[in-house]
Amino acid sequence: MSANTQAPTLPLPPRDITALAATLLELDDMLVSCMRCGFCQSVCPVYGASLREADVTRGKIALLENLARHIITDAESVNDKLNRCLLCGSCQANCPSGVRIMDIFLRARSIVRGYLGLSPIKKIIFRGLLVRPGLFDGFMSLSKTFQGLLIKDNHNAAGTCQAPLFSAITGNRHFPALAKKPFHATTHALKEKAGSGRPVAALFPGCVSDKIFPQLAQATLRILRKHQTGIFLPSGQNCCGIPALASGDRKTFVQLVRQNLAIFNSEPFDYLLTPCATCAATIKEIWPGFREDFSPEEQATLKAMSEKAIDITAFTVDVLKAELPESAQGGRRVTYHDACHLNKSLNVSSQPRQILKSLPGLEFVEMPEADRCCGSGGSFTLAYYDLSKKIGQRKRDNIVSVKPDLVAAACPACMMQIMDMLSRNGDNIQVKHVAELYADSLSGVDS
Repeated sequence: MSANTQAPTLPLPPRDITALAATLLELDDMLVSCMRCGFCQSVCPVYGASLREADVTRGKIALLENLARHIITDAESVNDKLNRCLLCGSCQANCPSGVRIMDIFLRARSIVRGYLGLSPIKKIIFRGLLVRPGLFDGFMSLSKTFQGLLIKDNHNAAGTCQAPLFSAITGNRHFPALAKKPFHATTHALKEKAGSGRPVAALFPGCVSDKIFPQLAQATLRILRKHQTGIFLPSGQNCCGIPALASGDRKTFVQLVRQNLAIFNSEPFDYLLTPCATCAATIKEIWPGFREDFSPEEQATLKAMSEKAIDITAFTVDVLKAELPESAQGGRRVTYHDACHLNKSLNVSSQPRQILKSLPGLEFVEMPEADRCCGSGGSFTLAYYDLSKKIGQRKRDNIVSVKPDLVAAACPACMMQIMDMLSRNGDNIQVKHVAELYADSLSGVDS
């Protein structure tokens, strides 16, 4: 090599190369069952919007087969390709080989992020705030105090706001404001006995229900009390961990799960109930998928809790056996969006519809492609908002095609995305959670 020729500069190796090698081998074992059949292409919402082969699952799996080499040569590009995924599970639900694609992608993201390290902002959010619920609540309370100075109410049926001064950061999103009072500030720890022969439900509201849609958490309580269900609501609950894990921060994910295990293991209960489809799928499917990160004792607790996890709509129909006779047609038109994590991960689809069809004063209408992803994907909509909007616009067009007065969903994140899309298009359509509509029918409150 001449004096003027320099060797290429490569990224520094990961701190624990042995652990990395073991994880890569584990990933290789999970990849072998993919047949490259292409079924994933027809159902992938990201590919449908971008038409890029690299956005299809089989394209990402081809990348992962040589992950070690790709990390060394261009780790940032690998990270971008892996993150261009909604983690909606459409590919996994339609895979004829039964490949555990979501498990593969989450592990691959943690490998790449372990190599690159967390950004300073994500370190503050995940390791500084999320793992400290008191501090996180305080930060959100402070944000709520000043939001009135920064946001503009859109005064529409969707109930959204904008932040014109920060449009460069927000992408001119239309979003719901933080609640004046979060759920945890009005409803503290609860322990209510069950009626005769009724189950006890531990309530896991989830971060979005707590801080943006507290009325949803309150509606869940009203449903439980109407059906004389026992309620265990422990204080100090943490995030379910999926935002951290989806960003590749497996360490924070494990810490959050461990903290929640300790909190909920303090009292016996029959079901771990949540009105958030993403939280339900995370607890039931993803928590046990990473059981090797926990002690044997924790694994036993984790297994028990994951088996008890259930969404509020499935709980209402399948466990409570609520009387839901179909109501007379007529009244306000309501359509339903299938949340990916509820439908594709937990196979909950008929139960929300059964509830909606029973509500007096509402006429249920099915929208086209009801089970197609809305484009939210948690952090995906933050990193790839243009793609998210394109996918969301297709959902919006399907919604308005049936001329509803309101659209129902069973996932707070989906609700936020749909609110954004409807508001951006000037559509005068409300967005409600199925549990809210059902609870309002019980109490006689106009929905």
